Amino acid sequence: MNFEVPDGLTDLLQDFTVAVLRERPQPTELIDFAANYFSKLQESNRKSENKRVVMFSEPANEDEESDIEEPPVLPSSKYGRRKSVCAERYDPDADDNDKEPKVVYPKSDEQRDRLAQAVQPILLFRALDETQMQDVLDAMFEKKTSSGDHIIDEGDDGDNFYVIDTGTFDILKDINGQVIKVGSYDSTGSFGELALMYNTPRAATIVATSEGIIWALDRQSFRRIVLKNAAKKRRVYENLLESVTMLKSLEPYERMNLADALVTKAYKDGECIIQQGDEADGCYFIEEGTVRVSMKNTDGSESEKEVSRISKGQYFGELALLTNKPRAASIYAVGPVKCAFLEVGAFERLLGPCKDIMSRNIDHYKEEQKRLFGEEVD
Repeated sequence: MNFEVPDGLTDLLQDFTVAVLRERPQPTELIDFAANYFSKLQESNRKSENKRVVMFSEPANEDEESDIEEPPVLPSSKYGRRKSVCAERYDPDADDNDKEPKVVYPKSDEQRDRLAQAVQPILLFRALDETQMQDVLDAMFEKKTSSGDHIIDEGDDGDNFYVIDTGTFDILKDINGQVIKVGSYDSTGSFGELALMYNTPRAATIVATSEGIIWALDRQSFRRIVLKNAAKKRRVYENLLESVTMLKSLEPYERMNLADALVTKAYKDGECIIQQGDEADGCYFIEEGTVRVSMKNTDGSESEKEVSRISKGQYFGELALLTNKPRAASIYAVGPVKCAFLEVGAFERLLGPCKDIMSRNIDHYKEEQKRLFGEEVD
């Protein structure tokens, strides 16, 4: 089925996307942010002579012969990229081609170390395992920039995803015919993913304001490595979360947001995952394997007693987050274990509806403490 994209809709949604990226509302506040954004736009539209409109074309006369022409290729921009034409959004679920050759750009050890540091905080790469992350590093190439260089231009096709190594860059947006600075980067950050993910024109212009170094990942490699593997990982996490009884109260979109926030961590047999007495940094959902829950004796010795064992589809580490106290028990891997880790900030933001259910486990742990040690342990 083909749908017509009305004139003005793409620009409208791009402006909204830029506003979201600039203001960074919490996921739970996004709907309120959108309602407020479009209410203000509606009010501005009423007062303006140049109203923003979204228009569908007139229906074609079925009796007339239709002459369909290819969209014209617009002149190249100053930096050699052509303006975007409409294209289908990339669907990683429909991409079953796993035989594309890998792209590798040789790098020195020093370059690879710099690149590894630059990509470390990027959220898009969190779903990748170690092998996939190495593929990303292999496929990225270095570009040196000078003050005044346009890295991307608003309205152009998306060719690369960029990661900043060094240098400063301004984010510019054409608003009602006036180019306005809406943000900046200083030796960290990434940009360019939206055009590659959704096959839309660039939503803003990025201009270097100093000498610097950026790393680029081409469109095909970005899709093959990042989007496709992220989609696979999301499906795995969504299946895992659907098996967790406590999460049944979440709406499907809430589980999807939760899946996107999870990071896989692997542990060897006997490895300590959580140490009793440590500060809480997040909670864990078991993907594969079994873990042992142990607690120290109350006599002051370092000896421990096993409290229980938990396995795939169960979770641990949430109590310290609910009570704001140090870890009440130690957790050890029994054989190889893989866990999906949710950091404390995402826990508070995404699992609000489940906190009451989680809190019921506190009484169960107190009962286990009393049975094992004859008294409750703080």
